[in-house]
Amino acid sequence: MQEIPKQEYTTEFKERAVKHVKDGKSIGLSAKEFGLVEQTLRN
Repeated sequence: MQEIPKQEYTTEFKERAVKHVKDGKSIGLSAKEFGLVEQTLRN
């Protein structure tokens, strides 16, 4: 079984994704727009 490498995100990317949610977008929609799994964005 092959291990999936852990994805690393830049600080700028994280800040933009969190701001998107704080600006009123749902976590689900934001996750889709940023290409993330919802749980990743929640974390």
